Amino acid sequence: MEASRGWTKIVEQHRTKHLRVVDELGRRIVKGLLAPDRPLPVEDTLAADLGVSRGALREAVKVLAAKGMLRTRPRTGTHVLPRSHWDHLDRDLLQWQQTCEPWQLLRDTGELRRAVEPEAARLAAGRAGPGHIRAMFEALEAMETAAARPGLGEFVEADMAFHRALLDASGNRLLGSLGRALEVALEHSFAVSSQKPGAVEASLPSHRALAEAVQGCRPSDAAAAILAIIESAEEEIARAPGLPGVNGAANGAGNSLP
Repeated sequence: MEASRGWTKIVEQHRTKHLRVVDELGRRIVKGLLAPDRPLPVEDTLAADLGVSRGALREAVKVLAAKGMLRTRPRTGTHVLPRSHWDHLDRDLLQWQQTCEPWQLLRDTGELRRAVEPEAARLAAGRAGPGHIRAMFEALEAMETAAARPGLGEFVEADMAFHRALLDASGNRLLGSLGRALEVALEHSFAVSSQKPGAVEASLPSHRALAEAVQGCRPSDAAAAILAIIESAEEEIARAPGLPGVNGAANGAGNSLP
């Protein structure tokens, strides 16, 4: 038993160090500190800079290569790939973007929601079964309960459950998987759009209208309801305080939020 515990501790320590290297290197790439199409510093230099062994660095490089962020070739070394190669649905990459490029992630999420959720709502209004309807109304009830409590954590969690239930109710398995892949981005967006006092309570009627439209098999009403939810979230995000890059973007400095 003691030997087993010791082995578990060693594995956990190794995994923690490995993830730390992946995280640090991934953040540097997203921040642009390691430029695309340029080789990484030589292995010994980069390993020393990160405070890890060359073996740990090589393992991290393999992970980031699988995410489309790095490419290693004989004689030319390891290069950062252009962003067009990156797996932007990868959970780690979404988390790094949330920290390093919050406004960009919010903009991309809003545009994707506009492209996907209205059609998902239309499909759900024609395909949702009793279990899907129940899941949506249970999530809505959890949102209403959480809205009466301090803090945003429970409300955001319930809001995410509501939108996952909507995508599942569409009957399209790819849409359901997309929603789960985007949980980091959606959580980020919901948390920012719910900051302003009164925003949580104001969002509840439109969510109820959406659930009732799906339940009543009214595709056009369902699509209109989700579009109203998205537009309201965009307005709240544009006014959100304290998020680096968001207010400047919303005011016309650089890229703008939708």
